[in-house]
Amino acid sequence: MGRPQRIVLVRHGESQGNEDDTVYERVPDHALELTAEGRRQAARAGARLRKVFGGERVQAFVSPYRRTWHTFEELGLDPGLVQAREEPRLREQDWGNWQDPEDIQRQRKARDAYGHFFYRFAMGESGADVHDRVGAFLETLYRAFDKPDFPPNVLLVTHGLTMRLFCMRWFHWTVEEFETLSNPSNGETRMLLLQSSGRYHLDRPFERWGTPCPPGGGLQ
Repeated sequence: MGRPQRIVLVRHGESQGNEDDTVYERVPDHALELTAEGRRQAARAGARLRKVFGGERVQAFVSPYRRTWHTFEELGLDPGLVQAREEPRLREQDWGNWQDPEDIQRQRKARDAYGHFFYRFAMGESGADVHDRVGAFLETLYRAFDKPDFPPNVLLVTHGLTMRLFCMRWFHWTVEEFETLSNPSNGETRMLLLQSSGRYHLDRPFERWGTPCPPGGGLQ
């Protein structure tokens, strides 16, 4: 099996929804555009990634949302070295019906009390649902590693929650560990780096807002 040397996850740049969440009342989540700052964030991430990848080939998987594709474009990677595919399983968590802002605020408070992993938005998804589809994508990715010409780099252009759940699935973190982690900022990256042992190491941790307890023990 030809494992890639690095698997890079990047969160999309700042979107209209990050700047003003009332936009969800008028525009579907998948159609939100990047802001001017979001494009600058993506361009800065691209400058860093071009140094990381050098002249090596890259297999990119991009969430089907407009803001993730625009982020990928703003990265400015060499099209001769990068093959990009749309990957719906890397999309954002489905939040349900955003047309009722009071209901969404009520549900957000309920999610904070209930837990981000298990709480399912009405007509939407829970973190556990996203975890399951990320797991299905990982099975596809593992099979791709069998190809003798698979590139030494994988790039996932996705969303903050999806990044955390990808790492949770990959490193077998517990639900309690996941619940204490914060999303990366817009345009931030995390890299899974292949070690001589054959295992992967996360280049830097996600920020924590709490301390995880053993499974089933709750949070402190």
